[in-house]
Amino acid sequence: MNVIDIFFNWSVLLRAFPILIRGLGNTLMLGITAIIVGSAAGVLVCLMRLYAPRALRVLAILYIDLMRAMPMLVVLILIYYALPFVGITFSSFQAAAVALSMVMAAYTAEIVRAGVEAVPRGQFEASASLGLPFWRTMHKVVLPQAIRLVIPPLASSSVSLIKDTSLASVVAMNDLLKQATDAQALFANPTPLIGAAIIYVAILWPLVRLTGRLERRYARKGQH
Repeated sequence: MNVIDIFFNWSVLLRAFPILIRGLGNTLMLGITAIIVGSAAGVLVCLMRLYAPRALRVLAILYIDLMRAMPMLVVLILIYYALPFVGITFSSFQAAAVALSMVMAAYTAEIVRAGVEAVPRGQFEASASLGLPFWRTMHKVVLPQAIRLVIPPLASSSVSLIKDTSLASVVAMNDLLKQATDAQALFANPTPLIGAAIIYVAILWPLVRLTGRLERRYARKGQH
């Protein structure tokens, strides 16, 4: 048996393909859920970090620092394996979604904070002179400007999060990597793992190129 038969066995790949596609669907669902929930939560944590009373600001800072310091795998294991001891149980998908969203929220909070702080103070003063309340100022004036500044780094964080969905296989979620591992055992051949790697690259490479394009586009806008 040669290298092609071992790692690039076409007949094995064809039989494993439906299994990989099921895993891909779960991976995409997990990634999209975590990006949406994590981004929304990150904006709220950012506003708490900047404008809440001191006690809440300290809590927000601790949350951001802890989530950014802890490996994603540790957060996932704690949620899936440790929380049941205090009566909180999640399915594998729920645990992975919560873990990814929590970490995504911490990174999003810091990215959005940088964007908000980059908005000139004159925007706040002008809004106050017009009698706009704080939350309306944030919604109508500040956040729209900040979002334009943070789109490239948020896109980069989203790509990293989609890669991290592969960690969900640790808690037995049927994501792309877990399905590929199961298919490898089923067919006694590593070709499904190679197939999964190709699928990951096919999805993530265009997103990486898009991120680079956004960075260049907004960098040019910032120079004008």
